[in-house]
Amino acid sequence: MLVLFDIDGTLLTRAGKAHIEALNAAIHEVHAVDPGNLRDQVNPAGRTDGEIARLVLLALGVSALRIDERAGDVREACCRVYAQICPRDLSELVVPGMPELLAWLGEREGVTLGLVTGNYEPVARLKLGRAGLGKWFSSAPGGFGSDSEDRAALPAIARRRGGHAPREQTVVIGDTPRDIACARADGVRCVAVTTGQYAADELTGADAVASDAAELRAHLEAIDI
Repeated sequence: MLVLFDIDGTLLTRAGKAHIEALNAAIHEVHAVDPGNLRDQVNPAGRTDGEIARLVLLALGVSALRIDERAGDVREACCRVYAQICPRDLSELVVPGMPELLAWLGEREGVTLGLVTGNYEPVARLKLGRAGLGKWFSSAPGGFGSDSEDRAALPAIARRRGGHAPREQTVVIGDTPRDIACARADGVRCVAVTTGQYAADELTGADAVASDAAELRAHLEAIDI
């Protein structure tokens, strides 16, 4: 079984400040435009870093062609700046109970942990490491915002990297409607959590909805994880 976790709002809460600053700095460095307050008007929940940058840049009048041509430069700049400004310790931002859940999953025979996140991969890996969760994901397969701007493409990428895991043996764990949508786009199951900004009645498209790590474990046990 391949269990694919989102990061922001699922494993961590309020860990986006330095990430936002890094993406803003990258946009300014590469395109010489100032995201300013406009960046705050784009809800990042469930979006990839590349999609967020594109929405901001389009609103600032940057052409789609120019965005495409410099997408790699924005990614590289964001990852470099994030490595410089990311707090040394993000452990206080870990969702309660998640380390215990990951430990339980890590001990389950036949279970592989993975990631499906809109973060660029270096940002995701550093963020988890600074939060104390990196040991469960150090060699984990995943689909990242650096792989595609389209979040719907990420579960299939993660499954391929996870040894071509079958759809019926894959589940996405996330906290936004976009997490649910990306799971549905790939035909895999999804268990949503209300640890982010969305309430249970906004996550009804998932196979199940959990309010915390303990309830998430119960749902995973129910689908034979």
